[in-house]
Order: sequence, then C-alpha cells, then structure tokens
Amino acid sequence: MKFAICNEIFEGWSLQDICEVAGRAGYTGLEVAPFTLGKPVAQLLPMDRDSIRATVENAGLQVVGLHWCLAHTTGLHITSQERSVRNQTADYLVELIHLCADIGGSVIVFGSPKQRNLPEGVSRDEASAYAVEVFQSLVPTLKSREVIFCIEPLSPLETDFINTAEEAERIISQIGSPNVALILDVKAMSSENKPIAGIIRDHAHSIAHFHANDANLRGPGFGNTDFMPIAAALREIDYTGWVSVEVFDFTPDPITIANRSMGYLKSVFDANRSLP
Repeated sequence: MKFAICNEIFEGWSLQDICEVAGRAGYTGLEVAPFTLGKPVAQLLPMDRDSIRATVENAGLQVVGLHWCLAHTTGLHITSQERSVRNQTADYLVELIHLCADIGGSVIVFGSPKQRNLPEGVSRDEASAYAVEVFQSLVPTLKSREVIFCIEPLSPLETDFINTAEEAERIISQIGSPNVALILDVKAMSSENKPIAGIIRDHAHSIAHFHANDANLRGPGFGNTDFMPIAAALREIDYTGWVSVEVFDFTPDPITIANRSMGYLKSVFDANRSLP
C-alpha cells in the first residue's frame, strides 16, 4: 500500500522540512493544499512549479495531487444559479488541473463543502445539474494532463450536498469519464448508516483515492475507528491507489501526527496482509 500525508498540518513549515519529516516517518507521497503554496495559483510561475516538484522528488517522495481545492478563495461555487460564477469556478479548477500535473500529481480531491452547499432557492436536482455541468467541462483538460478528478462525499455537518458515496456515484455516472472518480474519506464515511468496509466494497469500481483519518477528526489510530476491516476491504477490492492521511485536528503537533498515524496504518495493513 502507498501512504501519503496532507501538507496543511505542517502550517508554517518549509516544503523541504515537511518532506524530510514525512520521509522519515515512512510516507512516500505528499498531498498538497493549494492555499499552502504561498501564492495564488495563477501567480505560480513555471519555475515555482518546477521547484515544488523538485523539492518533493529530491526528498524521495512524490506529489500525489491536490485537495482543499477552493479553500481560501472567494466568489467560487459549483451550484450557484449564476452561470458566470459556475464558469469562473470551472476556470479556476482548470488552473488547478494544470498545477497538479505541473508539480507531478495525478489526483485532485474535490471536497470544498462551502462552495457546493445548496444556495437558497436551488433544488437538489438543479444543484446536481449545475455540478455535472462544471465537472463535465473539466474532462478535456483532465484527459490531456492525465489527472483524475475525485468527488468527495462529506458529512451533513460539513455540507448539505453530496453526503454519501451513492450520491457522488450518481454524479460520476452522469459525467461518464474515467477521469472523474470517487474519493472515500474515513471520517466522512463514519457519518453514513452503513459499515465503512461495506461502502468500500460497494463502490470498488469507482474509488481512485482514499483519505485515512478518525471519526474524531484526528489521525488514524488517534481514536476509536478500527482500521482492520477497512484495510481488509481495500485489500479485497485490490485497491492500488494512495492511502493519504488527512486530519482536521492538528493536535498535539505535526511530527507526532505523522509518526503515530503511519505507525498505526503500517501495523494494520501489515497484520491484514498476513491473514489468509
């Protein structure tokens, strides 16, 4: 299994220092939140992008891709009634696709709960149509840059739109492109009325990325979420993508989070591998 970690937990750290700590902990991938890169996406010049990629790769890691796509942006929304807003959002996502490929990534995780919430007066069916319109417009660029755009179900505490894997699947199927797929997140799946392992098995054909965390918003192993059945399900479906640690509670500190999360994941996946 390939393990990665999301970079925003290392707030204020240099990219080189993040990579050194992640590499020592045993990760081989780094998932990047664009707002951590110090400049707006459009201002990241080719030399900036080359430097990001080189720093990560020289540390023996690989850029997995991007997440927190629309964090720290204004005026962007995929379910807005205003076509100009949807077009502007699509244009920005195209910029992210290019950034992702330029720095060596192949996956974009679309969560962005605030920028997909149902606006007042917009029905769920209308919102779905708007979202499909935005995501469909990305497909040519996704194909040309060889990037997979992953739609992330999130809990009702975070958003009122796309709360389950089934809802995400419906949108993915309407788009009908191999470059648009599903990302599953343990914390988010914990809000569904189904066992997490069952959700993984039910959606095996669509999963292109996986976020590891605990229902308590901390890292895997920092709470009561049992990853043994999760690891078993991923093994059963022959999942070959990344398992990326994403946390929302940054306590006690980045190094402890990185080391304990990796230690727990390795123990779980190693134990599972030894089972018949």
